[in-house]
Amino acid sequence: MVAIDAGTTGVRALAVDEAGQPVAWSYREFPQHFPRPGWVEHDPMEIWAAVVTTLAELNGGLDQQIAAIGITDQRETAVLWDRRTGAPLAPAIVWQDRRTATRCDQLREQGALPEVRARTGLVLDPYFSATKVEWLLTEGGVARGPDLAFGTVDSWLLWNLTGGAVHATDPSNASRTLLFDINTLEWSQELCDLFGVPPACLPEVRPSSGRFGTTVAGAGLPAGVPVSGIAGDQQAALFGQACFTPGMTKNTYGTGSFVLMNVGPRCPEPEEGLLTTVGWVLGDGTTAYALEGAIFATGSAVQWLRDGLGIIGDAAEVGPLAATVPDNQGVYLVPAFTGLGSPWWDPYARGTVVGLTRGAGRAHLARAVVEAMAYQTRDVVEAMSRAAGRRVETLRVDGGASVMNLLLQIQADQLQVPVSRPRVAETTAMGAAFLAGLAEGLWSSLDEVASHWALDARFDPKVSPAAADGRYAGWQRAVERARHWAAPAASGELRAP
Repeated sequence: MVAIDAGTTGVRALAVDEAGQPVAWSYREFPQHFPRPGWVEHDPMEIWAAVVTTLAELNGGLDQQIAAIGITDQRETAVLWDRRTGAPLAPAIVWQDRRTATRCDQLREQGALPEVRARTGLVLDPYFSATKVEWLLTEGGVARGPDLAFGTVDSWLLWNLTGGAVHATDPSNASRTLLFDINTLEWSQELCDLFGVPPACLPEVRPSSGRFGTTVAGAGLPAGVPVSGIAGDQQAALFGQACFTPGMTKNTYGTGSFVLMNVGPRCPEPEEGLLTTVGWVLGDGTTAYALEGAIFATGSAVQWLRDGLGIIGDAAEVGPLAATVPDNQGVYLVPAFTGLGSPWWDPYARGTVVGLTRGAGRAHLARAVVEAMAYQTRDVVEAMSRAAGRRVETLRVDGGASVMNLLLQIQADQLQVPVSRPRVAETTAMGAAFLAGLAEGLWSSLDEVASHWALDARFDPKVSPAAADGRYAGWQRAVERARHWAAPAASGELRAP
């Protein structure tokens, strides 16, 4: 099995054997484009080039036939292309982009939020795809017409892998667009009308586990390899963490962090501060829904320390540097570089550092970044526990930052529950591989998939609830100072007041 994990900053291709173990991988970063304040764009062709390169490199090192491909992706990023030529019609607008914040404000003022919440489980926020597509069609110069195709990154890659033969997505990605009714599991004509998106440009929605099509020559792999699994990155991580029982919860520490709780086969009512999303739909119709808390900046804050401030030379240095000081010396960093997600949903929040004294140094700032990951997760888990009416008993974690023992210990202290890290940290790619493998009969059941999950390390709380609460109180004060900082400008950009 080969999984394509098309993330926000790079593409990873991972080969997985029948025992559910990674055997080879390849990775390529691709450029990030920031043309204006609050704007984040990708070149779809640069994403595709990274996919082709990683697949070719991976395939060159394998000595066995590839059974199938699974795709997982960065979800809400919007791509428009021409069905006839296959060429992108504009830069992809990334999920982090804030340019449509004022449009979301207008829709709320018009009373659209209750219907949006009821149909999609989401909120009116520029994070999601619909207002991005609307902007491209009204402000971005993209013309409507029969050859217009829209998709999240999974659809764009599937189109290219199959040589333009398949324009499709799965329910987990569709549920992140603000155009998909998660109750009926179909595109909503009413929501398409609300956002001015032509239904004809939307991809077909198929089960997350099932054959979508086969590869053509030039995709970095031999022609004829089945593409048999698709899921958004966070739902794929929930699947890869084997969170198949309602109540099981995971957090992925990536560019952002995303906490998901499996809530079972029935779509729950919308919950304040949280998102309801489709986890997956299997080939037999088995459906899992999830509550989600979306945190916009965790790993990207580490990148900011590296690339923006030059405090570290490599992302791997942040944990050891943070561990050189026993505490944050009162320094808190709120990494609201593109606003705050769950449970605040404030697109006008901005990054803030508070508590600086002359004694504070680079280690304290590094520690503040690490602690911010844990505090933001606590924000979400507490909201999720209230909404679900049950306490999270343990948190399964993955993603790049999960290698930091310091982070996971702070997380356990803040949540006052065990935090478990699996042996295989690339659970997002593993989830895509498992979905594809189920479709092709490589694994027979969810129980067999779950048997491949293995514990690497468990972190239990080491501080008292009172001590954890005292540190968390400082974080909450810092968040209040970060909120509502930017103000909308007439151009759609965001500016400081």
